[in-house]
Amino acid sequence: MMTTTTQLNYRELAKQVLQGHELTKEEALALLEAPDEDLLDILHSAYEIRKHYYGNKVKLNMIINAKSGLCPEDCGYCSQSIVADTPVEKYAMLNKDSILAGAQEAINRKAGTYCIVASGRRPSENELDGVIEAIKEIRETTSLKICACLGFLSETHAGKLAEAGVHRYNHNLNTDKSNYDNICSTHTYDDRVDTVQKVKDSGMSPCSGVIMGMGESSQELVNVAFSVKALDVDSIPVNFLNSIDGTPLQGTQHLNPRHCLKAVAMFRFVNPTKEIRLSGGREINLRSLQAMGLYAANSIFVGDYLTTQGQEPTSDWGMIQDLGFEIEECAL
Repeated sequence: MMTTTTQLNYRELAKQVLQGHELTKEEALALLEAPDEDLLDILHSAYEIRKHYYGNKVKLNMIINAKSGLCPEDCGYCSQSIVADTPVEKYAMLNKDSILAGAQEAINRKAGTYCIVASGRRPSENELDGVIEAIKEIRETTSLKICACLGFLSETHAGKLAEAGVHRYNHNLNTDKSNYDNICSTHTYDDRVDTVQKVKDSGMSPCSGVIMGMGESSQELVNVAFSVKALDVDSIPVNFLNSIDGTPLQGTQHLNPRHCLKAVAMFRFVNPTKEIRLSGGREINLRSLQAMGLYAANSIFVGDYLTTQGQEPTSDWGMIQDLGFEIEECAL
């Protein structure tokens, strides 16, 4: 086990990263476990990296929950899981018109990327064909970038989505391999890695990230940052556990906004050129410090999540404007 005896000069380290230095796990752990009084210096340094690659632009993404509940997996964080005793709405895959209406709502919210998400282990042939039909029309009638998140993929299904024009596919690692058995027993960490690799092989842009707050150690969180680096994913959502009553992880509340911000900065240092997205749970975990996360991250979800509410889009637009940042029109 590594210790955090490493003393970092964060600004010098940012300069080194911009010159090609690849962070070591020891450096990443030291950054993550730095004292809170270092937070502003850490964020300033992360911002230098973010500014170099992305300027002051922020990418907006909107989710539609295209199929809710009815999931046979036992992921401990998820209100849609078969083991969750939660009052979430349950419905089969939305029809084409509903998915198309969601695309228009994404445009209304100034989102450049429209994320079509469905619960379940993997899509059936009929479900996939229905989603593809909607995607093709969205591609023909809008300039939205399309991200899909439909569960595990076969090579054939990945190829069909790529051919239909899906730009990006999300399949999160969620936590480190050493912690995975603590949150799920119906599939493995390696199953998730396999789907990310199939996404890459198909030509779609891979998106894969983490959910903080599921009992992982600091070292395990660092490990995930290096795992997505090794997979060379293009977009990294950093989610913060929103502990929902009725799930196996109900009552889990051990995140604080300062630790969350240091984690986002750590992901930026480890993955300097990649999109880092403030994702689910940011409102309740970052709280009054949400805006500070954008000094390291360059992307957010706007509006609601799958089964939980986000803040109003106008609040996100105002937050971006107050920072002196701007919404990026090209989402990828």
